[in-house]
Amino acid sequence: MAILGTHTPIIFGLLGNIVSCLVYMAPLPTFYRIFKKKSTEGFQSIPYSVALFSAMLTLYYAYLKANAFMLITINSVGCVIESLYLIFYMIYATKSSKISTAKLLIFFNFGAFGLIVVFTYLFSTGPRRIAVVGWICAVFSVCVFAAPLSVIRLVIKTKSVEYMPFSLSFCLTICAVMWFMYGLSVEDFYIATPNIMGLAFGVTQMILYLIYSKRRNEIMPVVDPKEEVNGIHMNSIADLPRENSDRPQQINYPDPAPSDQIRLKTARTTSKGTQTIQAETKQVQPKLPAEVTNTYANLVPLVQPVFAI
Repeated sequence: MAILGTHTPIIFGLLGNIVSCLVYMAPLPTFYRIFKKKSTEGFQSIPYSVALFSAMLTLYYAYLKANAFMLITINSVGCVIESLYLIFYMIYATKSSKISTAKLLIFFNFGAFGLIVVFTYLFSTGPRRIAVVGWICAVFSVCVFAAPLSVIRLVIKTKSVEYMPFSLSFCLTICAVMWFMYGLSVEDFYIATPNIMGLAFGVTQMILYLIYSKRRNEIMPVVDPKEEVNGIHMNSIADLPRENSDRPQQINYPDPAPSDQIRLKTARTTSKGTQTIQAETKQVQPKLPAEVTNTYANLVPLVQPVFAI
């Protein structure tokens, strides 16, 4: 029986399907990059394998549960999309990555899932079987919520939201709201409960985005030429050796610290002496290694299936 009304489950189920499909499409830029470079670079297959497992598990739960058409549709789509992602990944992955991905699919997606199906059919029946599978889905979803924690930690550590797009965090939050309301309306707390955490993490990510995006746009004070900044004496720049030329000479300095904004003065030597040219103020973003920049793209598939169960 629906708590919020007869048509409420249909409305929230349709909205949840739409938003979940959009989130499932989030890794497309990642795979377009892989296609262009013909390499998987620092991306991993684990998130897509976990997403596929979550969709398979929830599809099994929906099959056991009556009147779960909305769950069947979105998780069927999820199984297809995640399978295509994994196939595409296997095409461009290195030999070692292909072997590890194949082992993961065999032992995790087929082995673990097969054991769950066999044991629930042998040792439980009827409503009890639904409850057991529902608890497995809920516990697995809560465990997967550890993924956004690493993204939040990365944002706080680097004070940069470059790898946490606001649009994606917003969509994930809306997705959590839709499935929470759907679960509440059909009195299915195996669906509603995990999405409470999804809503909390989504709101937290959006708040962090607002905090650190404002900090990123702050204008730092102009540095006095006589001061030392990041180990560079500003008043010694003009004394560096250069070739005689009327063109500005490019000087390579050590990389400034992350998120610093420095107004530097460059110099050029002409026949009339040394002149200084005021450079534009530029913000310096921290340069992170490739495996760190790929973190959020790797975690997107992990978050999505939690909201679609």
